[in-house]
Amino acid sequence: MKPPRHPEVRAKRASKGDGAQANKKPKKLDAVTLEVIRNALPAIANEMAADLQRTSYNMMIYEVRDFCTSLVNTRGELIAQNVGGVSHFVADLGVIVTDGLARYGAKGFAEGDVIITNHQAVAGQHLNNIVIYMPYFYKGELLLFAMVRAHWIDVGGMSTGFGAGPSVADPWLEGLQLDQLKIYQAGKRNETLYRVLKDNIRFPESSLGDMKSQMAACRLALRRMSELFDKYGRDTVLDAIAQIFAETERKCRNVVEKLKDGVYEAASFIDHDGVKRDERVPIHAKVSIDRGSMIIDLSRCSAERKAAINSRTYAAARVAYKALTGPLEPVNEGSFRALKVIIPEGSVMMARYPAPMAGWSVIVPTVVDTIIKALGPAMTDRVPAGHHGLLGGSIVFFGVHPQTKRRFVVQSIEGGGWGGRPAEDGESATVSVCQGDVRNASIEGIELKCPVIIERRALRIDSGGAGKHRGGLGLDTCVRNLVDGRWNFDHPRREQCPPWGLWGGQPGSHGDFLLRLPGENDFRSMEAPHYPVPVDAEVIVRTGGGGGWGNPLERDAASVRNDVIEQLVSRRVAAETYGVVLRDDLTLDEAATAARRNALRSAAKRGSGQ
Repeated sequence: MKPPRHPEVRAKRASKGDGAQANKKPKKLDAVTLEVIRNALPAIANEMAADLQRTSYNMMIYEVRDFCTSLVNTRGELIAQNVGGVSHFVADLGVIVTDGLARYGAKGFAEGDVIITNHQAVAGQHLNNIVIYMPYFYKGELLLFAMVRAHWIDVGGMSTGFGAGPSVADPWLEGLQLDQLKIYQAGKRNETLYRVLKDNIRFPESSLGDMKSQMAACRLALRRMSELFDKYGRDTVLDAIAQIFAETERKCRNVVEKLKDGVYEAASFIDHDGVKRDERVPIHAKVSIDRGSMIIDLSRCSAERKAAINSRTYAAARVAYKALTGPLEPVNEGSFRALKVIIPEGSVMMARYPAPMAGWSVIVPTVVDTIIKALGPAMTDRVPAGHHGLLGGSIVFFGVHPQTKRRFVVQSIEGGGWGGRPAEDGESATVSVCQGDVRNASIEGIELKCPVIIERRALRIDSGGAGKHRGGLGLDTCVRNLVDGRWNFDHPRREQCPPWGLWGGQPGSHGDFLLRLPGENDFRSMEAPHYPVPVDAEVIVRTGGGGGWGNPLERDAASVRNDVIEQLVSRRVAAETYGVVLRDDLTLDEAATAARRNALRSAAKRGSGQ
């Protein structure tokens, strides 16, 4: 067994590369040149993303957008990432570079090298998230790497779809483990490795096609970087990058400096880890603010689990910090320089290989929410209520197509509700805070390629938590399979810790998987991996709603009436929770509403002992 490889340890062992440039004070650049380079770098990452989407084989990439494209220097510092790239990938690219340099050395890379990796000892995620990266040399000097992490639909083992899920016992059952391997060396393909990949993947035409798309995106980045270096020169570009890092750090510090210094804490949990179902998985965030610096301490989160919800990542802390300090700004290493993250070895989020990590992303969005919840008292005018807090409702159904006799897999990520905000309602049917610009697959695309019918995709009435500003709504997506196959219902829940409300707002509803077999009248809740079903089984993939913000009795009565008309809120909840009385023709009864609200306020005071 390989020893644990921790990000901070690996960084110290990495090659110096452009370290001398990074350590010296950057030369002051003229404003025009700086702005051109500032915008050119994320533009290159965005062009990589467009190229990847245009050429990929897998709906999870070209439609759902489950990927990120980036530029990383030889110190493992993030230069740029595509806008809308999967947010929780931002923490785990630099560690791959520093680990690769520790493995090969700076002189161990050559032009034309292509490295493939997904190993959980380095950046612990599910094995489907494959990283392809290529070194960039300018006049013989290794300066940076172009990188693409993208979701393959299969890497062998139990990985089909979104991965094996929390119940898989170890990485070997999950799929192929690829540890910093050169699939191309100096431009020549490693035929043995290529054949191993091809022979151990259920959908080699898709996954290997996606690999070639990732390589094409990286090659595009190398060309664009050469154009940039040729135009402005090595020193100017590197000085600009250093200055961009420094300015981004300053912007983030400026935001944090406006908050009151102190220590803020919050706790939450998920109901269970998918294996030990009678035990909660605790989550705790301690946030310390001191003159513009922030420490996010996740030491009191759960220890690593036997269930596969473990990871090795700073993603939760970095996503929360970025959302608080500069959500609309391009991301780079400077975005996190004023942040210190504490996660001890052996934590569920810094698990030691070979702890299973197939369901690595299960708790990350809830950890992000918990960090933000902790800062609620310091940012009352900005912090929202809790969102659905899971990585969407995953649609995963697979089998053999009766006409082509080829394997198929249906995949989509269904969004849920976000929490109400200080000035407006939460968004509905939106993926989690960790997923960037990921979106659900189109009904037309799914039905065209796979033998299923999407019976409906609709907002769930009353799923958003009540509040002055209502939580966003979750979805019910009903799928009927036209052939026998297997569904993946393997996902921990948040029934006991639903998306919380703030300042008197009520919690949102939780998600679920529901199954109705042919001949049955009712749907039943399901939790099972790779569950076999016959033809004409129906499944509802249900996503949670967001929590409400503020007292529901303070919500504008006309807004409640409009919610009822739009079938976002039922007449029962309008009357019982919001205190809004509507006539049979759905006009507002203002007098009855005022009386009803007064009665509810009085009852609330009596209940609280006031």
